[in-house]
Amino acid sequence: MYYIISHANPHTPAAILAKGCRLLPNIPPSFNDSNGDGIGDIPGITQKLDYIKSIGCNAIWLSPVFDSPFNDGGYDVADYKKVAPRYGTNEDLVNLFAEAHKRGMRVILDLVAGHTSVEHAWFKDSSKPSPNGYADRYIWLEPIWRERPAELTTVTGYAERNGAYVANFFWCQPALNYGYADPDPKNPWEKPLDHPECVATREALRDTMRFWLDKGADGFRVDMAQSLIRGHDEKKRIAALQTFWQGIRQWIDLEYPEAILVSEWSFPTYAIDAGFHVDFMLHFETIAYNSLFRNHRKELISSLPRGNTYFERSASGDIRQFADIYIEHYKATRNRGYISVPTGNHDSPPRLGEDRTPEELKCALLFLMMLPGIPFIYYGDEIGMRYMAGLPSKEGGYERTGARTPMQWDDKQNAGFSTAPETALYLPVEASPGKRTVTAAENDPGSILNFVRALLKLRKDNPALGSKGDIDFIYTKTAGYPLVFERKLGDQRFWVAVNPSATERKADWTCDISTPTPLVPTQGALDVQNGRAQITLPAGGYGLWRVR
Repeated sequence: MYYIISHANPHTPAAILAKGCRLLPNIPPSFNDSNGDGIGDIPGITQKLDYIKSIGCNAIWLSPVFDSPFNDGGYDVADYKKVAPRYGTNEDLVNLFAEAHKRGMRVILDLVAGHTSVEHAWFKDSSKPSPNGYADRYIWLEPIWRERPAELTTVTGYAERNGAYVANFFWCQPALNYGYADPDPKNPWEKPLDHPECVATREALRDTMRFWLDKGADGFRVDMAQSLIRGHDEKKRIAALQTFWQGIRQWIDLEYPEAILVSEWSFPTYAIDAGFHVDFMLHFETIAYNSLFRNHRKELISSLPRGNTYFERSASGDIRQFADIYIEHYKATRNRGYISVPTGNHDSPPRLGEDRTPEELKCALLFLMMLPGIPFIYYGDEIGMRYMAGLPSKEGGYERTGARTPMQWDDKQNAGFSTAPETALYLPVEASPGKRTVTAAENDPGSILNFVRALLKLRKDNPALGSKGDIDFIYTKTAGYPLVFERKLGDQRFWVAVNPSATERKADWTCDISTPTPLVPTQGALDVQNGRAQITLPAGGYGLWRVR
Protein backbone atom coordinates (compact mmCIF):
# COMPACT_ATOMS: atom_id res chain seq x y z
CA MET A 1 0.00 0.00 0.00
CA TYR A 2 1.12 3.54 -0.69
CA TYR A 3 0.01 6.73 1.01
CA ILE A 4 -0.40 9.76 -1.28
CA ILE A 5 0.40 13.37 -0.49
CA SER A 6 -0.71 16.18 -2.79
CA HIS A 7 -1.60 19.83 -2.91
CA ALA A 8 -3.05 19.90 -6.40
CA ASN A 9 -5.11 22.84 -7.53
CA PRO A 10 -8.70 21.95 -6.52
CA HIS A 11 -9.95 23.21 -9.87
CA THR A 12 -7.97 20.61 -11.84
CA PRO A 13 -9.43 17.22 -12.83
CA ALA A 14 -7.12 15.76 -10.17
CA ALA A 15 -9.05 17.51 -7.44
CA ILE A 16 -9.39 14.30 -5.45
CA LEU A 17 -5.75 14.82 -4.51
CA ALA A 18 -6.22 18.41 -3.41
CA LYS A 19 -6.57 19.96 0.03
CA GLY A 20 -3.39 18.57 1.52
CA CYS A 21 -3.62 15.11 0.02
CA ARG A 22 -0.96 12.50 0.54
CA LEU A 23 -0.99 8.94 -0.70
CA LEU A 24 0.20 5.78 0.96
CA PRO A 25 0.82 2.77 -1.25
CA ASN A 26 -0.50 -0.44 0.23
CA ILE A 27 0.44 -4.06 -0.41
CA PRO A 28 -2.83 -5.58 0.86
CA PRO A 29 -1.40 -8.93 2.05
CA SER A 30 1.19 -7.14 4.20
CA PHE A 31 -0.70 -4.28 5.83
CA ASN A 32 -3.22 -5.53 8.40
CA ASP A 33 -4.88 -8.92 8.89
CA SER A 34 -8.43 -8.53 10.21
CA ASN A 35 -9.46 -12.20 10.37
CA GLY A 36 -6.36 -13.96 11.70
CA ASP A 37 -5.56 -16.06 8.65
CA GLY A 38 -2.04 -14.65 8.33
CA ILE A 39 -2.63 -12.46 5.30
CA GLY A 40 -3.65 -8.82 5.15
CA ASP A 41 -7.04 -7.96 3.74
CA ILE A 42 -9.34 -5.13 2.73
CA PRO A 43 -11.25 -4.95 6.06
CA GLY A 44 -7.84 -4.68 7.72
CA ILE A 45 -7.03 -1.62 5.61
CA THR A 46 -10.40 -0.09 6.49
CA GLN A 47 -9.56 -0.53 10.18
CA LYS A 48 -6.40 1.55 9.74
CA LEU A 49 -7.78 4.49 7.75
CA ASP A 50 -7.62 6.79 10.77
CA TYR A 51 -3.93 5.98 11.21
CA ILE A 52 -3.22 6.74 7.56
CA LYS A 53 -5.08 10.02 7.80
CA SER A 54 -3.17 10.92 10.98
CA ILE A 55 0.08 10.88 9.01
CA GLY A 56 -1.28 13.61 6.78
CA CYS A 57 -2.26 11.33 3.90
CA ASN A 58 -5.65 11.60 2.28
CA ALA A 59 -5.41 8.88 -0.35
CA ILE A 60 -4.15 5.34 -0.74
CA TRP A 61 -3.09 3.29 -3.72
CA LEU A 62 -3.71 -0.44 -3.45
CA SER A 63 -1.63 -2.88 -5.44
CA PRO A 64 -3.88 -5.37 -7.29
CA VAL A 65 -6.72 -6.77 -5.20
CA PHE A 66 -8.38 -8.75 -8.00
CA ASP A 67 -8.79 -12.51 -8.28
CA SER A 68 -5.48 -14.07 -9.27
CA PRO A 69 -3.38 -17.23 -9.00
CA PHE A 70 -0.72 -14.88 -7.52
CA ASN A 71 2.22 -16.00 -9.59
CA ASP A 72 3.33 -12.35 -9.61
CA GLY A 73 1.82 -10.85 -6.48
CA GLY A 74 -1.56 -10.24 -8.12
CA TYR A 75 -0.17 -8.60 -11.26
CA ASP A 76 -1.47 -11.69 -13.05
CA VAL A 77 -5.20 -10.93 -12.99
CA ALA A 78 -7.72 -13.74 -13.53
CA ASP A 79 -10.85 -11.60 -13.09
CA TYR A 80 -10.80 -7.80 -13.15
CA LYS A 81 -14.27 -7.54 -11.61
CA LYS A 82 -13.83 -9.83 -8.63
CA VAL A 83 -11.86 -9.15 -5.44
CA ALA A 84 -9.51 -12.00 -4.57
CA PRO A 85 -11.21 -14.07 -1.82
CA ARG A 86 -8.14 -13.88 0.38
CA TYR A 87 -8.63 -10.10 0.55
CA GLY A 88 -12.39 -10.18 1.07
CA THR A 89 -15.29 -9.43 -1.24
CA ASN A 90 -16.38 -6.78 -3.69
CA GLU A 91 -18.61 -5.47 -0.93
CA ASP A 92 -15.57 -5.10 1.35
CA LEU A 93 -13.84 -2.99 -1.28
CA VAL A 94 -16.93 -0.84 -1.82
CA ASN A 95 -17.09 -0.37 1.96
CA LEU A 96 -13.43 0.74 1.96
CA PHE A 97 -14.29 3.36 -0.66
CA ALA A 98 -17.20 4.59 1.45
CA GLU A 99 -15.26 4.71 4.73
CA ALA A 100 -12.38 6.54 3.07
CA HIS A 101 -14.78 9.09 1.59
CA LYS A 102 -16.31 9.71 5.02
CA ARG A 103 -12.85 10.78 6.16
CA GLY A 104 -12.16 12.97 3.14
CA MET A 105 -9.83 10.32 1.75
CA ARG A 106 -9.66 8.63 -1.63
CA VAL A 107 -8.70 5.17 -2.91
CA ILE A 108 -7.08 4.40 -6.25
CA LEU A 109 -6.76 0.88 -7.64
CA ASP A 110 -3.93 -0.74 -9.54
CA LEU A 111 -4.99 -1.37 -13.14
CA VAL A 112 -2.96 -4.09 -14.83
CA ALA A 113 -3.82 -3.00 -18.35
CA GLY A 114 -1.21 -4.73 -20.49
CA HIS A 115 -1.67 -8.39 -19.63
CA THR A 116 -3.75 -10.90 -17.70
CA SER A 117 -3.14 -14.24 -16.05
CA VAL A 118 -3.24 -17.40 -18.11
CA GLU A 119 -6.18 -18.23 -15.83
CA HIS A 120 -8.29 -15.37 -17.18
CA ALA A 121 -11.39 -16.48 -19.11
CA TRP A 122 -10.32 -14.39 -22.11
CA PHE A 123 -7.03 -16.25 -22.38
CA LYS A 124 -8.62 -19.64 -21.92
CA ASP A 125 -10.87 -18.91 -24.89
CA SER A 126 -7.99 -17.42 -26.86
CA SER A 127 -5.98 -20.61 -26.26
CA LYS A 128 -8.54 -22.87 -27.90
CA PRO A 129 -7.61 -24.43 -31.25
CA SER A 130 -10.84 -23.35 -32.94
CA PRO A 131 -11.38 -19.67 -33.88
CA ASN A 132 -13.58 -17.64 -31.52
CA GLY A 133 -14.26 -14.09 -30.47
CA TYR A 134 -11.10 -14.00 -28.32
CA ALA A 135 -8.63 -15.46 -30.81
CA ASP A 136 -6.86 -12.11 -31.23
CA ARG A 137 -7.44 -10.71 -27.74
CA TYR A 138 -3.79 -11.66 -27.12
CA ILE A 139 -0.76 -11.68 -29.41
CA TRP A 140 -0.14 -15.11 -30.95
CA LEU A 141 2.56 -16.22 -33.39
CA GLU A 142 1.42 -19.21 -35.41
CA PRO A 143 2.34 -22.00 -35.87
CA ILE A 144 4.42 -22.94 -32.84
CA TRP A 145 7.38 -23.84 -35.10
CA ARG A 146 7.56 -20.38 -36.58
CA GLU A 147 10.77 -18.47 -36.00
CA ARG A 148 10.08 -15.82 -33.38
CA PRO A 149 11.60 -12.30 -33.30
CA ALA A 150 14.26 -11.84 -30.63
CA GLU A 151 12.51 -8.77 -29.22
CA LEU A 152 9.42 -10.78 -28.27
CA THR A 153 9.18 -12.96 -25.17
CA THR A 154 7.07 -15.94 -26.26
CA VAL A 155 5.74 -19.07 -24.57
CA THR A 156 5.32 -22.25 -26.60
CA GLY A 157 3.53 -25.49 -25.82
CA TYR A 158 1.27 -24.18 -23.08
CA ALA A 159 -2.02 -24.26 -24.99
CA GLU A 160 -3.92 -26.45 -27.40
CA ARG A 161 -3.67 -23.66 -29.93
CA ASN A 162 -0.94 -24.17 -32.52
CA GLY A 163 0.94 -21.04 -31.63
CA ALA A 164 3.18 -19.20 -29.19
CA TYR A 165 1.81 -16.33 -27.14
CA VAL A 166 3.70 -13.17 -26.29
CA ALA A 167 4.28 -12.66 -22.55
CA ASN A 168 4.66 -9.21 -21.03
CA PHE A 169 6.70 -10.20 -17.98
CA PHE A 170 6.56 -13.71 -16.50
CA TRP A 171 5.44 -16.68 -18.60
CA CYS A 172 2.02 -16.56 -16.92
CA GLN A 173 1.24 -12.99 -18.08
CA PRO A 174 0.12 -13.09 -21.74
CA ALA A 175 0.15 -9.70 -23.44
CA LEU A 176 -3.19 -8.21 -24.36
CA ASN A 177 -3.46 -7.11 -27.96
CA TYR A 178 -3.91 -3.35 -28.38
CA GLY A 179 -2.26 -3.40 -31.79
CA TYR A 180 0.88 -2.13 -33.50
CA ALA A 181 1.50 1.49 -34.39
CA ASP A 182 3.23 0.43 -37.61
CA PRO A 183 2.34 -3.21 -38.35
CA ASP A 184 4.53 -5.11 -40.76
CA PRO A 185 2.35 -6.95 -43.32
CA LYS A 186 4.87 -9.80 -43.28
CA ASN A 187 4.00 -10.49 -39.62
CA PRO A 188 0.34 -11.52 -39.34
CA TRP A 189 0.35 -11.17 -35.55
CA GLU A 190 0.99 -7.42 -35.87
CA LYS A 191 -2.57 -6.12 -35.97
CA PRO A 192 -3.35 -2.48 -36.80
CA LEU A 193 -4.74 -0.29 -34.05
CA ASP A 194 -8.20 -0.33 -35.63
CA HIS A 195 -8.38 -4.12 -35.90
CA PRO A 196 -11.74 -5.20 -34.39
CA GLU A 197 -10.11 -7.29 -31.67
CA CYS A 198 -7.70 -4.49 -30.72
CA VAL A 199 -10.68 -2.15 -30.45
CA ALA A 200 -12.44 -4.80 -28.34
CA THR A 201 -9.44 -4.97 -26.00
CA ARG A 202 -9.55 -1.20 -25.58
CA GLU A 203 -13.27 -1.32 -24.81
CA ALA A 204 -12.74 -4.12 -22.31
CA LEU A 205 -10.22 -1.93 -20.48
CA ARG A 206 -12.73 0.92 -20.36
CA ASP A 207 -15.41 -1.48 -19.15
CA THR A 208 -13.20 -2.56 -16.24
CA MET A 209 -12.51 1.04 -15.29
CA ARG A 210 -16.18 1.94 -15.47
CA PHE A 211 -17.10 -1.06 -13.29
CA TRP A 212 -14.96 0.13 -10.36
CA LEU A 213 -15.48 3.86 -10.81
CA ASP A 214 -19.23 3.26 -10.60
CA LYS A 215 -18.65 1.44 -7.31
CA GLY A 216 -16.73 4.35 -5.77
CA ALA A 217 -13.10 3.96 -6.80
CA ASP A 218 -11.37 7.31 -7.26
CA GLY A 219 -9.02 6.42 -10.08
CA PHE A 220 -6.25 4.11 -11.18
CA ARG A 221 -2.53 3.67 -11.16
CA VAL A 222 -1.84 2.02 -14.50
CA ASP A 223 0.78 -0.73 -14.45
CA MET A 224 3.31 -0.60 -17.33
CA ALA A 225 1.29 2.16 -18.99
CA GLN A 226 3.94 2.61 -21.68
CA SER A 227 3.75 -1.01 -22.87
CA LEU A 228 0.25 -1.40 -24.31
CA ILE A 229 0.93 -0.49 -27.94
CA ARG A 230 3.82 -2.03 -29.81
CA GLY A 231 5.77 -0.87 -32.84
CA HIS A 232 9.06 -0.76 -34.71
CA ASP A 233 9.45 3.02 -34.99
CA GLU A 234 9.64 4.34 -31.44
CA LYS A 235 8.35 7.80 -32.32
CA LYS A 236 5.30 6.33 -34.00
CA ARG A 237 4.75 3.96 -31.07
CA ILE A 238 4.91 6.74 -28.50
CA ALA A 239 2.60 8.94 -30.56
CA ALA A 240 0.07 6.09 -30.85
CA LEU A 241 0.32 5.42 -27.10
CA GLN A 242 -0.30 9.06 -26.31
CA THR A 243 -3.32 9.15 -28.60
CA PHE A 244 -4.63 6.00 -26.94
CA TRP A 245 -4.35 7.37 -23.40
CA GLN A 246 -5.59 10.82 -24.41
CA GLY A 247 -8.77 9.09 -25.53
CA ILE A 248 -9.07 7.41 -22.12
CA ARG A 249 -8.46 10.74 -20.37
CA GLN A 250 -11.12 12.51 -22.45
CA TRP A 251 -13.62 9.81 -21.56
CA ILE A 252 -12.66 9.99 -17.85
CA ASP A 253 -12.98 13.79 -17.83
CA LEU A 254 -16.42 13.55 -19.40
CA GLU A 255 -17.95 10.76 -17.34
CA TYR A 256 -15.85 10.74 -14.13
CA PRO A 257 -14.30 14.21 -13.84
CA GLU A 258 -13.11 13.66 -10.25
CA ALA A 259 -11.16 10.48 -11.12
CA ILE A 260 -7.40 10.45 -11.42
CA LEU A 261 -5.01 8.60 -13.73
CA VAL A 262 -1.53 7.80 -12.43
CA SER A 263 0.97 6.10 -14.72
CA GLU A 264 3.87 3.77 -14.26
CA TRP A 265 5.55 5.18 -17.34
CA SER A 266 8.62 6.64 -15.66
CA PHE A 267 8.97 9.33 -18.29
CA PRO A 268 6.74 12.22 -17.19
CA THR A 269 7.16 14.24 -20.39
CA TYR A 270 5.52 11.47 -22.40
CA ALA A 271 3.04 10.43 -19.71
CA ILE A 272 1.64 13.89 -18.98
CA ASP A 273 1.35 14.58 -22.71
CA ALA A 274 -0.61 11.33 -22.91
CA GLY A 275 -3.19 12.64 -20.46
CA PHE A 276 -2.08 11.19 -17.13
CA HIS A 277 -2.42 13.46 -14.13
CA VAL A 278 0.65 11.96 -12.42
CA ASP A 279 3.64 9.90 -13.50
CA PHE A 280 6.21 8.15 -11.34
CA MET A 281 9.86 9.01 -11.91
CA LEU A 282 11.15 5.50 -11.27
CA HIS A 283 14.04 3.37 -12.47
CA PHE A 284 12.72 2.13 -15.81
CA GLU A 285 13.56 4.91 -18.26
CA THR A 286 16.36 6.95 -16.66
CA ILE A 287 19.07 6.70 -14.00
CA ALA A 288 17.50 9.51 -11.98
CA TYR A 289 15.61 7.54 -9.31
CA ASN A 290 18.18 4.93 -8.36
CA SER A 291 20.93 7.54 -8.35
CA LEU A 292 19.27 8.95 -5.24
CA PHE A 293 18.95 5.98 -2.91
CA ARG A 294 19.72 2.51 -4.23
CA ASN A 295 22.62 2.19 -6.63
CA HIS A 296 25.05 1.25 -3.84
CA ARG A 297 23.08 -1.98 -3.32
CA LYS A 298 24.08 -3.47 -6.66
CA GLU A 299 23.48 -7.03 -5.52
CA LEU A 300 19.77 -6.24 -5.35
CA ILE A 301 19.43 -4.23 -8.55
CA SER A 302 21.77 -6.09 -10.90
CA SER A 303 19.55 -5.44 -13.93
CA LEU A 304 19.32 -1.69 -13.39
CA PRO A 305 21.54 1.17 -14.61
CA ARG A 306 24.88 1.47 -12.88
CA GLY A 307 26.11 4.43 -10.91
CA ASN A 308 26.64 5.72 -7.39
CA THR A 309 24.11 6.79 -4.78
CA TYR A 310 23.69 10.38 -3.59
CA PHE A 311 21.99 9.61 -0.27
CA GLU A 312 24.84 7.45 1.00
CA ARG A 313 27.57 8.08 3.57
CA SER A 314 30.47 7.54 1.15
CA ALA A 315 29.49 10.77 -0.65
CA SER A 316 30.24 9.20 -4.01
CA GLY A 317 26.99 10.24 -5.67
CA ASP A 318 26.24 13.08 -8.04
CA ILE A 319 22.96 14.91 -7.45
CA ARG A 320 23.04 16.20 -11.03
CA GLN A 321 22.20 12.68 -12.21
CA PHE A 322 18.81 13.26 -10.61
CA ALA A 323 18.40 17.04 -10.73
CA ASP A 324 19.16 17.55 -14.44
CA ILE A 325 16.69 14.88 -15.53
CA TYR A 326 14.07 15.94 -13.00
CA ILE A 327 14.19 19.60 -14.02
CA GLU A 328 13.96 18.66 -17.70
CA HIS A 329 10.71 16.76 -17.07
CA TYR A 330 9.45 19.29 -14.53
CA LYS A 331 9.73 22.17 -17.00
CA ALA A 332 8.10 20.13 -19.75
CA THR A 333 5.07 19.23 -17.60
CA ARG A 334 4.73 22.32 -15.39
CA ASN A 335 1.07 23.26 -14.73
CA ARG A 336 -0.19 20.29 -16.78
CA GLY A 337 0.52 17.35 -14.49
CA TYR A 338 2.58 16.12 -11.57
CA ILE A 339 5.75 14.10 -11.03
CA SER A 340 5.96 11.64 -8.16
CA VAL A 341 9.26 10.55 -6.66
CA PRO A 342 8.09 7.86 -4.19
CA THR A 343 9.93 6.74 -1.06
CA GLY A 344 9.94 3.24 -2.54
CA ASN A 345 7.64 0.59 -3.87
CA HIS A 346 7.04 -3.13 -4.13
CA ASP A 347 9.43 -3.40 -7.07
CA SER A 348 12.41 -1.46 -5.68
CA PRO A 349 14.55 -3.24 -3.11
CA PRO A 350 15.83 -2.38 -0.62
CA ARG A 351 13.60 -0.16 1.50
CA LEU A 352 14.51 3.47 2.04
CA GLY A 353 15.34 2.75 5.69
CA GLU A 354 17.87 0.06 4.85
CA ASP A 355 21.42 0.98 5.93
CA ARG A 356 20.24 4.37 7.19
CA THR A 357 20.04 5.68 10.74
CA PRO A 358 16.85 7.46 11.81
CA GLU A 359 18.50 10.85 11.23
CA GLU A 360 19.78 9.81 7.81
CA LEU A 361 16.28 8.62 6.95
CA LYS A 362 14.85 11.98 8.05
CA CYS A 363 17.35 13.66 5.73
CA ALA A 364 16.08 11.58 2.80
CA LEU A 365 12.43 12.06 3.72
CA LEU A 366 12.82 15.84 4.01
CA PHE A 367 14.19 15.87 0.47
CA LEU A 368 11.32 13.74 -0.87
CA MET A 369 8.48 15.43 0.99
CA MET A 370 9.60 18.88 -0.11
CA LEU A 371 9.66 18.13 -3.84
CA PRO A 372 6.77 19.45 -5.97
CA GLY A 373 4.21 17.05 -7.37
CA ILE A 374 2.53 14.19 -5.55
CA PRO A 375 4.58 12.47 -2.84
CA PHE A 376 3.93 8.75 -2.35
CA ILE A 377 4.99 7.02 0.86
CA TYR A 378 5.45 3.26 0.69
CA TYR A 379 3.75 1.67 3.70
CA GLY A 380 6.17 1.34 6.61
CA ASP A 381 8.70 3.87 5.32
CA GLU A 382 7.17 6.38 7.73
CA ILE A 383 8.43 4.25 10.65
CA GLY A 384 11.75 3.23 9.08
CA MET A 385 10.93 -0.37 8.23
CA ARG A 386 13.88 -2.29 6.86
CA TYR A 387 14.43 -4.70 4.04
CA MET A 388 14.56 -8.34 5.09
CA ALA A 389 17.34 -9.90 3.04
CA GLY A 390 17.54 -13.59 2.25
CA LEU A 391 13.82 -14.41 2.22
CA PRO A 392 12.75 -17.11 -0.24
CA SER A 393 10.76 -15.76 -3.15
CA LYS A 394 7.06 -15.34 -2.45
CA GLU A 395 4.57 -15.15 -5.32
CA GLY A 396 7.14 -14.05 -7.86
CA GLY A 397 8.79 -11.53 -5.58
CA TYR A 398 12.36 -12.87 -5.75
CA GLU A 399 14.70 -10.14 -4.42
CA ARG A 400 11.66 -7.86 -4.10
CA THR A 401 10.19 -10.12 -1.41
CA GLY A 402 12.17 -8.55 1.44
CA ALA A 403 10.54 -5.16 0.72
CA ARG A 404 7.01 -6.58 1.08
CA THR A 405 7.04 -7.85 4.69
CA PRO A 406 4.17 -7.16 7.13
CA MET A 407 3.56 -3.74 8.61
CA GLN A 408 4.96 -3.38 12.13
CA TRP A 409 2.22 -1.98 14.37
CA ASP A 410 3.40 -2.77 17.92
CA ASP A 411 5.52 -5.09 20.06
CA LYS A 412 2.84 -7.75 20.40
CA GLN A 413 2.48 -11.04 18.51
CA ASN A 414 3.62 -10.74 14.89
CA ALA A 415 4.25 -7.01 15.45
CA GLY A 416 0.47 -6.54 15.65
CA PHE A 417 -0.02 -7.49 12.01
CA SER A 418 -1.94 -10.73 12.62
CA THR A 419 -3.13 -13.05 15.38
CA ALA A 420 -2.29 -16.08 13.23
CA PRO A 421 0.50 -18.50 14.19
CA GLU A 422 3.87 -17.29 12.98
CA THR A 423 4.06 -20.20 10.53
CA ALA A 424 0.83 -19.04 8.84
CA LEU A 425 1.97 -15.49 8.07
CA TYR A 426 2.08 -14.29 4.46
CA LEU A 427 5.69 -13.27 5.08
CA PRO A 428 7.71 -13.16 8.32
CA VAL A 429 7.88 -9.99 10.36
CA GLU A 430 11.15 -8.45 11.52
CA ALA A 431 12.28 -10.40 14.58
CA SER A 432 13.37 -7.38 16.64
CA PRO A 433 11.81 -4.23 15.19
CA GLY A 434 12.65 -2.14 18.28
CA LYS A 435 11.48 1.41 17.67
CA ARG A 436 10.37 0.54 14.14
CA THR A 437 6.72 0.09 15.11
CA VAL A 438 3.81 2.50 14.99
CA THR A 439 3.23 2.32 18.76
CA ALA A 440 6.86 3.09 19.57
CA ALA A 441 6.90 5.94 17.06
CA GLU A 442 3.67 7.41 18.41
CA ASN A 443 5.26 7.65 21.87
CA ASP A 444 8.50 9.26 20.68
CA PRO A 445 8.25 12.98 19.80
CA GLY A 446 11.47 12.70 17.80
CA SER A 447 10.44 9.65 15.78
CA ILE A 448 10.54 9.38 12.02
CA LEU A 449 6.75 9.11 12.01
CA ASN A 450 6.29 12.38 13.88
CA PHE A 451 8.90 14.03 11.67
CA VAL A 452 6.94 13.00 8.57
CA ARG A 453 3.71 14.29 10.16
CA ALA A 454 5.37 17.65 10.78
CA LEU A 455 6.67 17.84 7.21
CA LEU A 456 3.28 17.04 5.72
CA LYS A 457 1.58 19.62 7.91
CA LEU A 458 4.08 22.23 6.70
CA ARG A 459 3.41 21.11 3.15
CA LYS A 460 -0.33 21.43 3.66
CA ASP A 461 -0.18 24.81 5.41
CA ASN A 462 2.23 26.44 2.96
CA PRO A 463 1.27 26.36 -0.74
CA ALA A 464 4.86 27.00 -1.81
CA LEU A 465 5.81 23.62 -0.32
CA GLY A 466 2.94 21.83 -2.02
CA SER A 467 2.36 20.38 -5.45
CA LYS A 468 2.14 23.74 -7.23
CA GLY A 469 5.16 25.52 -5.78
CA ASP A 470 8.16 26.20 -8.01
CA ILE A 471 11.50 24.52 -7.40
CA ASP A 472 14.99 25.80 -8.08
CA PHE A 473 18.14 23.80 -7.29
CA ILE A 474 20.32 26.62 -6.05
CA TYR A 475 23.37 24.63 -4.90
CA THR A 476 24.20 21.42 -6.76
CA LYS A 477 27.93 21.21 -7.28
CA THR A 478 28.78 18.27 -9.51
CA ALA A 479 29.44 15.25 -7.28
CA GLY A 480 29.18 17.63 -4.36
CA TYR A 481 27.47 17.97 -1.01
CA PRO A 482 25.32 19.52 0.40
CA LEU A 483 22.26 19.98 -1.81
CA VAL A 484 20.20 23.16 -1.43
CA PHE A 485 16.99 23.94 -3.27
CA GLU A 486 14.29 26.59 -3.05
CA ARG A 487 10.51 26.23 -3.11
CA LYS A 488 8.55 29.33 -4.06
CA LEU A 489 5.00 30.43 -4.76
CA GLY A 490 3.71 33.99 -4.60
CA ASP A 491 5.39 35.73 -1.69
CA GLN A 492 6.33 32.46 0.03
CA ARG A 493 9.92 31.19 -0.19
CA PHE A 494 11.62 28.25 1.52
CA TRP A 495 15.09 26.73 1.41
CA VAL A 496 15.72 23.01 1.87
CA ALA A 497 19.21 21.67 2.51
CA VAL A 498 20.46 18.10 2.94
CA ASN A 499 23.88 16.54 3.49
CA PRO A 500 23.69 12.74 3.31
CA SER A 501 27.48 12.36 3.50
CA ALA A 502 29.42 11.10 6.53
CA THR A 503 31.36 14.36 6.94
CA GLU A 504 30.53 17.99 7.65
CA ARG A 505 29.90 19.99 4.48
CA LYS A 506 29.63 23.70 3.73
CA ALA A 507 28.22 25.81 0.93
CA ASP A 508 27.83 29.47 0.13
CA TRP A 509 26.05 31.38 -2.63
CA THR A 510 24.75 34.85 -3.41
CA CYS A 511 21.19 35.58 -2.39
CA ASP A 512 18.61 38.32 -2.01
CA ILE A 513 17.17 37.38 1.39
CA SER A 514 18.02 38.55 4.89
CA THR A 515 15.87 36.57 7.33
CA PRO A 516 15.91 32.74 7.46
CA THR A 517 13.56 31.08 9.98
CA PRO A 518 14.09 27.35 10.73
CA LEU A 519 10.93 25.23 10.52
CA VAL A 520 12.23 21.80 11.59
CA PRO A 521 14.79 20.77 14.22
CA THR A 522 17.70 21.80 12.01
CA GLN A 523 20.91 19.80 11.91
CA GLY A 524 23.29 22.63 11.05
CA ALA A 525 23.57 26.39 10.70
CA LEU A 526 22.53 28.92 8.05
CA ASP A 527 23.92 32.43 8.11
CA VAL A 528 22.90 35.23 5.74
CA GLN A 529 24.91 38.44 5.57
CA ASN A 530 25.59 41.08 2.94
CA GLY A 531 23.91 39.26 0.12
CA ARG A 532 25.56 35.89 0.73
CA ALA A 533 24.25 32.74 2.36
CA GLN A 534 26.56 30.34 4.15
CA ILE A 535 25.45 26.94 5.38
CA THR A 536 27.21 24.31 7.46
CA LEU A 537 25.63 20.88 7.80
CA PRO A 538 27.08 18.04 9.89
CA ALA A 539 27.17 14.45 8.63
CA GLY A 540 23.62 13.47 7.75
CA GLY A 541 22.46 17.02 8.45
CA TYR A 542 19.42 18.76 7.03
CA GLY A 543 17.37 21.92 7.35
CA LEU A 544 14.23 23.71 6.21
CA TRP A 545 13.93 27.48 6.46
CA ARG A 546 11.34 30.09 5.57
CA VAL A 547 13.26 32.92 3.93
CA ARG A 548 12.40 36.56 3.31
